[in-house]
Amino acid sequence: MNANPGRRQRRAAHRYLRRVAAALCAVALPALAACADSGAGASQAGSTAGLTIGSVDLSKVCPAKVVIQTDWNPQAEQGGLYQLLGPNPVLDDARKQVRGPLYAKGEWTGVEVEIRSGGPAIGNQSVAVEMYTDPDILLGWVNTDEAVQNSAEHPVTQVFATFDKAPWMIMWDPGTYPGVSTIKELGKAGATVRYFDGATWMDYLIGNSILRRDQVDGSYDGSPATFLAAGGKAAQQGFATVEPYLYRNELPQWHKPVAYQLISDTGYPLYAVALSVRSRDVTAQSACLSALIPVVQQSTVDYFAHPEPANRLIIKAVDAFDNGWVYTAGQAADSAKSQLTTGVVSNGGNGTLGDFDGNRIQTILDITTPILTRNGTAPADGLKATGLFTNRFLDPGIGLGTTGAADSPED
Repeated sequence: MNANPGRRQRRAAHRYLRRVAAALCAVALPALAACADSGAGASQAGSTAGLTIGSVDLSKVCPAKVVIQTDWNPQAEQGGLYQLLGPNPVLDDARKQVRGPLYAKGEWTGVEVEIRSGGPAIGNQSVAVEMYTDPDILLGWVNTDEAVQNSAEHPVTQVFATFDKAPWMIMWDPGTYPGVSTIKELGKAGATVRYFDGATWMDYLIGNSILRRDQVDGSYDGSPATFLAAGGKAAQQGFATVEPYLYRNELPQWHKPVAYQLISDTGYPLYAVALSVRSRDVTAQSACLSALIPVVQQSTVDYFAHPEPANRLIIKAVDAFDNGWVYTAGQAADSAKSQLTTGVVSNGGNGTLGDFDGNRIQTILDITTPILTRNGTAPADGLKATGLFTNRFLDPGIGLGTTGAADSPED
């Protein structure tokens, strides 16, 4: 059982996008990174010599280099992290990493930051496991259900909610199903729903009679081929911040809208790719995290206020890494907008960006524990929701709409 269907979907999507990259280049999509020459892929880093530490000084409490491990290739969903980078970051195409001085609202903080790609760059390894393999990693992107799954041997604690809602969705053709607005209605309409076999949320949907077992098909591999071949009669899973734009704008065989509902809106309130630390570091790195996590909060606010500079760096990194991942400027710009309009990124109900609702964590723990136990990856004995997250490092006064958002030093 794989409790991280998002990582499986992205891995399969990576294989598919490698196959279609040449075809997309042939139709001359604007600003398609995979169509450009990758170049040397290693720009020179701006030296920290002569830089003056600003109002936030991380040098006395944090590692000299703050290492952040993501779960996939560079994309706009990582915009708040790329916003941390100062001028002239290093693009390390061999290691699929970007690093440079760590900035807070246009000022140097006294340390560097290194953003590492995940997925194929780490052999599709679980980020939680990777964090225990490499002690240099301070923060990693981990889903709540993955944290539950790894709690016995690789316990992590979530400290910043990258997304208020997980972007996973089921999508369908509104022309074929004009009266359908929810996954439950899609189930009643009798549509076949393709998904990655092993997704824990599918067990939830079936167990709660939202979909029937006889109408779901676990053969989805990330390719749009079966969706296109079915002419819209079958539905499939996807990402709300990716496929709606991709299908409407960059797949010539479709070029029309898709409808969808977020899995999180069905009662599976996952926190996806939350910034997490090894659980022991909640105490061991408390001084650093108390100073650093508010910087990440504000960096995320600043990114959504002005996403273009970070998006340009993301596209540049995709080009430099040149590993078959296809990501366009149009996709990045749309994602920055759709993350907000879909509610995937929001302040939640209290005005604070990045905090966790313990009741939601408890719900995921309750849902996934029996599923994982049946499949041989039971969580740690006595695991409690309070062991999976903490809000102690967040600044409750920082949220979307915070005034004074800073331009990126690259701008």
